[in-house]
Formats: sequence, C-alpha cells, structure tokens
Amino acid sequence: MNPSILAAQTGHSHLRRLVLLRAIAVVAQCAALALVYRILAMKLEWLPMLTTVAALAGLNLLTWWRLRADYPVSNPELFAQLCADVLALSVLLYYGGGSTNPFISLFLLPLVIAAAALPRSYTWAMAGITTGCYTLLMKFYVPLPSNDAHEGHVQHAAPQGDAFNMHVIGMWLGFVISAVVVAYFVVKMAQAVRDRDETLARVREETLRNERIVALGTQAAGAAHELGTPLSTLSVIIGELKRDNAVLPEWRDNLAILDDQVRLCKRILGKLLANAQDTVTQTALTQPLEQFLADTLDEWQLLRPAVHYRYQASGAQPAPQLHMDPALRAALLNLLNNAADASPDEIDIHAHWDERRFTLEIHDHGQGLTPEAAARAGSAFFTTKENGRGLGLFLANATVERLGGKVRLFNREGGGATTEVILPLQPHTA
Repeated sequence: MNPSILAAQTGHSHLRRLVLLRAIAVVAQCAALALVYRILAMKLEWLPMLTTVAALAGLNLLTWWRLRADYPVSNPELFAQLCADVLALSVLLYYGGGSTNPFISLFLLPLVIAAAALPRSYTWAMAGITTGCYTLLMKFYVPLPSNDAHEGHVQHAAPQGDAFNMHVIGMWLGFVISAVVVAYFVVKMAQAVRDRDETLARVREETLRNERIVALGTQAAGAAHELGTPLSTLSVIIGELKRDNAVLPEWRDNLAILDDQVRLCKRILGKLLANAQDTVTQTALTQPLEQFLADTLDEWQLLRPAVHYRYQASGAQPAPQLHMDPALRAALLNLLNNAADASPDEIDIHAHWDERRFTLEIHDHGQGLTPEAAARAGSAFFTTKENGRGLGLFLANATVERLGGKVRLFNREGGGATTEVILPLQPHTA
C-alpha cells in the first residue's frame, strides 16, 4: 500500500463523516424551521429556505452514492463539498436575519473541518469565504419579524427582554452544536490522520525489511553457488576415509553421519536452485496440510537427529489443502531449530486447524524469553545465541506475515517458551 492510496482512503473517510454531519444538519434545520412555524409563528421566506434544505439533502444523497465508487476523494472535491455547505448556510441565514441570527457562529464549523482535513491553502481559502459571507450578511439580509401571532392579525413588537432572551438561547444552542461537532468530527479526523501516519510507518518498516530480505536473498544465492565446491570436496574426502581400512571402527559411525549431513546440504542447495528456477509452478501447487507437516518434520529431524519431539495434530478431516510455498517450509524449519536450540533434549509440537486457519504451536522446555528478547523477537540481527546471527526468526516472521499470518513468542506459566504460528488457509492477497 503506497501513500497515495492511503491519502485516497483518508479522503473517503473524511467525506463519509461529512455526509453524516450534513445529514444531521438537514434534520436539525427541518426541526428548527418546524419549530419556528408551529410555535414561534414567524413569517419567513419559506420557499427559498425549504428549497435550500431540500437541495442540501439532495446533495447529500448524491455524495452518498458517489462514496460507493472506488474513485478517490481529492482535496478539491472535499473543499467543494464544504463550500456547498457554506452556501446553503448563507442562504438560510440571509432569509433568517443575517448576522443578527444567533446561528451565525455555525460558519466556524466548515472552517474547523477544513483546518483538520485539508492543506493550509484550502483552509485559508475557507477562512476567506466564511469571513466574506459573514461580512455580507451584516449588510444584506431579510430581517426577522418581531412576532406573528396568527396570519391576518396585527404584528406586535416583542418586548426587548424576550428578544434578548431568544438571542441568548440561540447563541447557547449554536455553541452547543459547534462544540459537539468539533468534539466528534475533528477528533475523528485527527484519529484518521494518526492511523494514516501509523500505516505509513508500518509500510516504511515493511519496505525496509523487504529490502533487507532481498539483499540477504542475493547473498544467499551467491553463497549457495559457492558452497557446491567445498561440499563436493567434503563428500570425496569422507568417501575415501570410509574406504580406508585404517580408520577406527568408532569413527565409521561419525563418518556416516557426516556423509548424510553433506548429502542433506547438497539436497537443500538443489531445492533452493529448483525453487528459484520455477517459483511460479511451485507456489501454484497444493498439498494436504498433514502431508506438508509430516514432510517438514522429517526434513527437520534429518537436520537435528539428536532432538526428540512429540507431535500431536487435530482438526477437521479430510485435512485442508495448503499452497506450496518453499519459503514457508524454510520458515518452519527455522522456528523448529530455534526451539531445539533452547531445549536440546525434547520439544512438543501441536498442530490444529479448521476450515479457515491453521495453528502450529512449538513448546520448548528451556529458560524462557527474557524481557528484551520478548520485546525484540523477530527484529533483524537480534539474537540471544552466542553464535547466532539474528536472521532465522526475522526471515520466518517475514515469510509468515507475507502469507497473511503471524508469529507470536511468549513464555508459558509452567516454564519454557511457546512459538505460535497462525496462517489463513484461504489464498492471501496482498
């Protein structure tokens, strides 16, 4: 996800909140006009005022329909929406007493929203528009009638105290509306901006991590090519030693183990080369989940023959199909090796699945995670091992996250640590 897409999504959220706010404003305007007509019995220019409210409601419906499309919401579009609200408010205030109307302070709302959601130039433009409308309404407006008891009766001027009380109540109501809108809308917009910043930071972190992975992959490819020669040399020497009659019998078992390990290294390099040459075909294949786990554990047992493990699996049958990703097998091998390093004698492995996701838990019986290890686990080049390089867990975590899953490390109450891998079984799209 790039910053332009994030900005477009933020624009959608801002416009969606503006639609909600405008809907509330339309309802409040209808209620206020009904109150003036039924209770205060004032004679106003009802036709242009009701037409303005209807036009604002129609604009809101069109905007709601527009939000259903994936077309991005730009800053000029959001600014134009705010200008439409300012225009509608100006028309209503023009026929409702102009600057003498206590709701004149509602001009602050579009300005506050522009300041929270739009760049500085748009905010200053909105400040100029609202100030200009306020200034014009000080001179050009239709005055509010003093009182109108019933149609056809003589108008009587309301006492000065009643008029002042009405103005005070109206100013209080305008302040309450402004306070509620500012508290809700601006806070939501500020939260949207913070969420966007967090997402951008996460994207930058993922980009940096991917760059490191690409660099490591390039170096690994070169190392795999260079390792072929020394492995062939070791294989030849081990074969000659096995055929030498002077070799002690107790050494022959060790030579057989060395020979198996060299063959395993060659097979791993062969898989690496095959996967690099035909990655698309490999990732398109599927395999039963149980078979994938069994093959992975068999391969790991060849790498760590001295480690005893107990394995339990549970889940709906038949087992779901898993997309064959060579990197996932390598990630699980890294996690198993980490558990074996912490608990060289034995580890417990539990696998369970349903139709939606697969969970693998690796329990070691070591000393557990230190606070620093728990906080920095998965970071590049961080390790608690004496000869470790801090890449196994980093690469495993990156692989699982790329597949839409997550890796968690935590201490158990009874001692030892648990590595939990959760993967969705549906195809993951980035």
